[in-house]
Amino acid sequence: MLTKRLSRERVAPGWGAHSTIGAAVRAAAEGTVVSVHPGDYKESLVLDRNVTVVAEKGPGTVRITASHGSAVTVHGGQVVLRDLTIASAVPSDAAILIRGGTPALHGCEITGRVEVTGDAVATLGDCDVHGAGGAAISLTGTSRTVLENCTVRSTGGDGVTADDEARVECTGTLIEDAGHRGAHLAGAARGRFTRCEVRGTGAAAVHAEGGSALVLRDCRLYDTGAQGLRLSGTAGRRAPADDGRERPRDAASAEEPDTSRSHAILLGRCEIFRTAGAGVLAEDEAAAVLDACHVHDTRQAGILVSGTGDLELDAVRVVDVADSGLAVTGGATVRVRRGVIARTAANGLYAAGEADIALSDHEFHDTTYTAVHLAGGARAALTECRIRDTPEYAVRVCERAEATLEETRIQDVGMTGVLVEGGDAVLRGCRVSRAQTALDLRTTHRPFVADCEIGDIAEIGIQVGPGGGAVIEGTRIERTGSTGVFLDTGNVVRIDGCTMTDVNGTGLYAGAGSRPRVRDLTVERPARNGVFVAKKAAGLFEDCRISGAGYPAIYVEAEAVPLLRRCFVSGGDHDLVVCDGAEPVIEDCGSDGVRDAVLPQGGGAATSARTATAVRRSAKGGGSGTAIENDPAKVPEERLEELRAELDRLVGLDGVKHDVIGLTKLMRMVKVRQEAGLPPPPLSRHLVFAGNPGTGKTTVARLYGGFLHALGLLERGHLVEAGRSDLVGEYVGHTAPKTQAVFRRALGGVLFIDEAYSLVPHGQSNDFGQEVISTLVKLMEDHRDEVVVIVAGYPGEMRRLLASNAGLGSRFTRTLTFEDYDSAELVRIVRYHADRHEYECPKETVEALHRFFEELPRGEQFGNGRTARQVFQLMTERHALRISDDLTAEDPGDLTNLLPEDLPSVQAV
Repeated sequence: MLTKRLSRERVAPGWGAHSTIGAAVRAAAEGTVVSVHPGDYKESLVLDRNVTVVAEKGPGTVRITASHGSAVTVHGGQVVLRDLTIASAVPSDAAILIRGGTPALHGCEITGRVEVTGDAVATLGDCDVHGAGGAAISLTGTSRTVLENCTVRSTGGDGVTADDEARVECTGTLIEDAGHRGAHLAGAARGRFTRCEVRGTGAAAVHAEGGSALVLRDCRLYDTGAQGLRLSGTAGRRAPADDGRERPRDAASAEEPDTSRSHAILLGRCEIFRTAGAGVLAEDEAAAVLDACHVHDTRQAGILVSGTGDLELDAVRVVDVADSGLAVTGGATVRVRRGVIARTAANGLYAAGEADIALSDHEFHDTTYTAVHLAGGARAALTECRIRDTPEYAVRVCERAEATLEETRIQDVGMTGVLVEGGDAVLRGCRVSRAQTALDLRTTHRPFVADCEIGDIAEIGIQVGPGGGAVIEGTRIERTGSTGVFLDTGNVVRIDGCTMTDVNGTGLYAGAGSRPRVRDLTVERPARNGVFVAKKAAGLFEDCRISGAGYPAIYVEAEAVPLLRRCFVSGGDHDLVVCDGAEPVIEDCGSDGVRDAVLPQGGGAATSARTATAVRRSAKGGGSGTAIENDPAKVPEERLEELRAELDRLVGLDGVKHDVIGLTKLMRMVKVRQEAGLPPPPLSRHLVFAGNPGTGKTTVARLYGGFLHALGLLERGHLVEAGRSDLVGEYVGHTAPKTQAVFRRALGGVLFIDEAYSLVPHGQSNDFGQEVISTLVKLMEDHRDEVVVIVAGYPGEMRRLLASNAGLGSRFTRTLTFEDYDSAELVRIVRYHADRHEYECPKETVEALHRFFEELPRGEQFGNGRTARQVFQLMTERHALRISDDLTAEDPGDLTNLLPEDLPSVQAV
C-alpha cells in the first residue's frame, strides 16, 4: 500500500529555500509542512489553510517576532505550529491571534498575548505563554480552546480569561505570577480545569462571574493576592429553558458537572491555601458545589458566602485559617456534608443576616471563638454533627437567629455547650458533655429540648434565663457540678419525662415567681435537694420520683404555691420541707425509707389532697401524716373578681362583656366536670373578635386569658400579640418556623393575631400567609388544651379569612362583635383619661365634647377609643399653650381645668 508523502517547503538561507516563513506559507499547498531553519524572523504570518510550521532543529531555535500587529494570525484551516518561539512587537499586542479554523500549537514559547475569538477551536500543548502586558490568553466569541500541559506566567493582567460564550479546557497547566487573576470567566463562558495549578496571582486565583460555569478537578490554588476562588453575579446558576426544563450546557469539550442541585460550578478534590483573602468567596447570586476539597492557611475566612449565594460543601476540610472557617451572610444558603472545620482563629461557622445553613455529619474542633455563632435572622440545622475543643461556646444563637440540632454531639467546651440569647433553638437527640454549662436558654421564645443526654458538666446542666420559657422532654442529665436544671425568676417551663442522676447540687431549681409544669421527673442521688421551689414560685409537679437526696427531697420556700401531685420520695433524711408562708397543695404524694418523713409512708401515695398547713401540722406531730381535706382555694376567686371588675370598667362593649362572662361561666362548668371525672362537653375556646380599630379587642383578649388562667384552664394566661410580619417568612421554608416560634411563646396563654385577614390578601392564593394558616391549624390541634388563639379584624374581612380554610373555620365557632363607640362613650373615655392624669372637665367642656364627637366624621381612619385618647392628648397640649403665658396664676384650677376652647378642630383629628 502506497502512502501519500506530505509536501514540504523549507525556510533557510541560500538557494532552493524560502527566505521568509510568509513566502513559504504562500507557496505551500494544502497540508504542506513548512520546515524553518534556526534563526530570528521578523514578520507577521497570516495563515488560512491546512499547513504545518515546524522548527527544523527543535525548540528554541526559531524565533518569530511580529513586524507589525500579531506575529501569527490564523483565519482558518488546520494550522499546526510546532517548537516555535513567537513574540509580539509590544507587550500590549497579541502575539497570536486566532479568528477561525482549528489551529494546534505544540511545544511553542509565546511572548505576549494569545487571543482566540470567533468560532475558532484552538489547542495549545506543552506551550509556555509569558510576558503579556495584559491577559496572557484571551478567549471570546464562541471559541473553544484546549490547554494541555502548558505554562502561563509573568503576565501583567489575567492568566486566562474567557468571555461571551467561549469555552476553555485546561489539563496539567500551570498559571503563575499573574498581575491580576489566574483565570477569569465572565458572560456565558465555560471552563474546565483538571490537574492545574494557579499560584502567585495579584488578585483571585480563579474568578467566575456573570452567568459563567466552571469545573475544577484536582487543582491547586495558592499564594494569591486575594481569594483562591471568587464567584460573582449569577455564576454557577443554571438558566431554565423557556419550557421550564433546564437548558444543557457544557464546559469546553467536556460535560458540565452533574450535581444534586444542578449548580454549574464544581470543585472536586481541589486544594486552596495561602490566600490573602478568603479561600472561597461566593457573592451576589453565585452557586457552586465543592466536593472533597481542602481549604487551609487563608488570611481571611476559609469560605465566605454573601448576598443570596448558594453553596454545597461535601467532604470539604477547612483548617488553619486566620478568621472564621465558614462565614455566611445576607440571604445565602449553604449545605454542608461530611466535612471538617478546625483550627480557626475566629468562629468555626459564623452566620448572620437571613442566612440558611444545613450541616450533616460535620465536625468542628479547635476553634478560637465559638464553634457555631448565629446572629441576625440566620437559621442553621445541624444533624449528626460533632463539636469539640472550643474555649467559648459550641453553639451560640443571638438576636432572631434559630438553630436546630439533631443527634449532634458536643464535648470539651470551655464555656456553654449551647447558648440561646434572644433567638430560638430546637435540640433533639443531642449529647453534651464536659462543658461549664450544657444549655443556657436566655430568650423569650420557648426552645425545645427532647431526648438529649447531658453529662460531666462543671456547673449547670440546663439553665433557663429570667422570664424565659422552654420545653424539655425525655432528657437525661447526670454528673453536674451544680444544679441539674436551673429555672431563673419568672420562668414558664414544661419538663416531661426527664431524669437527673448524681448532680452535685439540686436536681431542679424553680426560681422566684417561676411557674414550671413538671411531669414524670426522676431525680436520683442529688447532693442537695431533688426539687427546690423558690419564693413566690408556683407550677405543677406531677408524677415526680426523688431518691437518695442529700438535703430535703422537696423544699418549698415562703410564699410559694406549687401543686405537688403523685410525687414519691425514697431514701434520705427528709422528704418535704415547707417554709412558713408557703402554701403548696399536695395530692396523692408519699415516701418510703425516709428517716424524718412528712409524707405518708409505706410505699404507697396518699389518696387525698393536703395543704401546706396540714403538712406543717403533721411534721410537728412527728407522725406519718393523716390526710386533711383542703378548703376551697381563695386566690383564684379573688383573681376572678378582680378581672370582672376590670372588665366592668371598660367603656361600652355591653354585648362583649355579656359574652365573656357567659364564656367564663361555661368554662367554670367544664372545669368542675373535669374535676368530677366527667368528660367535658365539646367546646372551642378559640375566638373571633370582629370590630373596627380602637374598640378594645386587645384589652378584652388579655382579660379573657386572665379568666382562663384563674379557672386553671391555662397555665399562664399571658397575651402574645402577633401580626402578619411576625408570622410570614421572607422566603420559602421560613414561614413555618417563624409561626411555630410565635406559637411556642404563646403556649399556656393567648395568641392574639390582629388584622388576621392580612394572612390571605385579595387575589394572592400563593401567598406565604396560607402556610401560616395551615401551620396554625396543625399547632392548634396538637396543643388544643395549652393555648387559646384569637383572630381579630374588620367584620367583613374576618368572614373572608374563615372561609379561606375549612380547618380554620371549624376551630373558630364563636365570634364576639365589638361595636363602634357612640359619642357618649367616647366622652366617657376622654373623662377617664382626664381623671387618670388629674385634669377636670367642667360641664361646658363635657357638652362641647358631645358636640365634637357628633360632628366628627367616622370614615376608615376613625379609631374609636384611640381617637378619644388622641383628642384628650390634643386638649392637654392646647391647654398647656393657653396657660403657658401665666404659670403664676393664683387659681389652681387653671392648671387642671380643660375648657371648650382646648378642643381641637375636627380636621386636626
